[in-house]
Amino acid sequence: MSLTTYWLEHAWLDTNVEPGVTLAVSDGRITAVRTGVDTPPPGAVVLRGLTIPGLSNAHSHAFHRALRGTVQVGSGTFWTWREVMYTVAQRLTPDSYFALARAVYAEMALAGITSVGEFHYLHHAPGGTPYADPNAMGEALIAAAAEAGIRITLLDTAYLSSGFGAAPDKHQLRFTDGTAEKWAERVSALKERDGVRIGAAIHSVRAVPADQLSTVARWAQDREAPLHVHLSEQTAENDACLAAHGLTPTQLLAEHGVLGPRTTGVHNTHLTDGDIALLGTSTTGTCMCPTTERDLADGIGPAVALQRAGSPLSLGSDSHAVIDLLEEARAMELNERLRTRTRGHWTAAALLRAATVDGHAALGWADAGTLEAGALADFTTIALDTVRTAGPLPRLAAETAVFAASAADVRHTVVAGRHVVRDGVHHSVPDVAGALADSIAALRG
Repeated sequence: MSLTTYWLEHAWLDTNVEPGVTLAVSDGRITAVRTGVDTPPPGAVVLRGLTIPGLSNAHSHAFHRALRGTVQVGSGTFWTWREVMYTVAQRLTPDSYFALARAVYAEMALAGITSVGEFHYLHHAPGGTPYADPNAMGEALIAAAAEAGIRITLLDTAYLSSGFGAAPDKHQLRFTDGTAEKWAERVSALKERDGVRIGAAIHSVRAVPADQLSTVARWAQDREAPLHVHLSEQTAENDACLAAHGLTPTQLLAEHGVLGPRTTGVHNTHLTDGDIALLGTSTTGTCMCPTTERDLADGIGPAVALQRAGSPLSLGSDSHAVIDLLEEARAMELNERLRTRTRGHWTAAALLRAATVDGHAALGWADAGTLEAGALADFTTIALDTVRTAGPLPRLAAETAVFAASAADVRHTVVAGRHVVRDGVHHSVPDVAGALADSIAALRG
C-alpha cells in the first residue's frame, strides 16, 4: 500500500481557506488531513497556490466541442444552431469520437475537472443501424475518459422522437433505439468499472413519449443510478408540451415518476412557480450551464429560487463554448446580478460547492468533491501568482479563484492520488491543443 503526502500551500476546506495543509493519500483516497503545517514535510509533493476539490462537469456533449467558433458566424437561435450540430454528429464514428473525446476530456483535465457527466445520445451508425457492439460509441467515450485521466458518468440517453407524437427525423436516426424498452436493453449491457459510472438520461419531454418516461425512470431507480434530463431549456418546448398534455414539462415528469433526489434537470430555464416548487420539494437537482445558455441565447434560469426551494445546484459546460468551470460558477452569480441589479447572491464558497461536491453527487460520486479523510483523492490547484490572480490576500484565495481566475490558471490536477496535469502539462496528452485541432480537422474531411 503506497502512501503519498501532498503539502498544499493553501487549501479550501469546506467553507474556508487554510494555509499549510497536508493530505495523506493511499490507494486513491485521502486518509488524513492536517492543518497548520507551515513548511513542506520531507518527501512531500508540494502544490503551491490554492488547492480545491476536483471540479465536476455535470453536463457535457463531447462532440459539441467541434462547433466552437464555427457557430459564431451569423445570427440565429438555438434551433438554427441545432442544425449545424447535426452535421457534425453525422460524421462521427467510434474511432473519430474516441479521438475527439480524448482531447476534449484532456482539455477538461487542464481546466481542473476530475469528473464529467457525458449526456450521450449519439448511439448508432448513420441511418440508425446499430454497430456490431451496440454500445460502441459509449465505450469510445469511456475509453477516452480513461486515457485523459478523469472519471466519467456515462448518462446514456433515451431519444425516441423529434417532437410530441412525431417520429425521429433523418438526423435523429443515430440517436434512437425505437422504444424505451429497447433503450433499456442496450444500456443494461454497459458495465461500471474503475472510474466509470453508468447513469441514464431522458433527452427531453419532446424526445421521449410520455408513456415511456417511466421506463427510463424505473431503469435508473432499480440501479440507484443518476438520471438527468434537459428541462424547459426553450419556451417552444414548454408551449408544445402544454398543447400536447395540458402540463408543463416539469409537471409531466412528476406525473410519470421522473423527479427525485437522484434526478437532475439540466438548464431548468423557463419554469413556473409551481415547477420550481415541484423540483424543490422532490429535491431534484438543477445543473446550470451559464456559458452555453448565454451562447445559445436561451435565457437566465431561476437558480436562486430553485436552490431556496430545495434543488441542489451543479454546473456544466454543455456545448463547450468554453471549458472553464470557474467561469460557469461566476457566470451563475453575474447573470443573477444582471437580472436583479443586486450583488452577492452566492458566496465564493457556495459557488465552489456547486462546482465540486454537489456536482459529483449529481453524477453518482458521493465520495468525491471534498478534501477530507475517506474522500477520493481528486483535487486541483489554482495558481495565485498569475496576472489574473496576483495581489489579493491569501485568505481571499477562494474569492480570487471564483471571480478572477480562469481555466488557464489551473496548475495541477490530481485524480485518485495521481497527477493527471502537472505544472499545466497533461501527462498522457502533452499536446492537447494539437489533439483537439487534429481530431476536429478530421471531421471536416
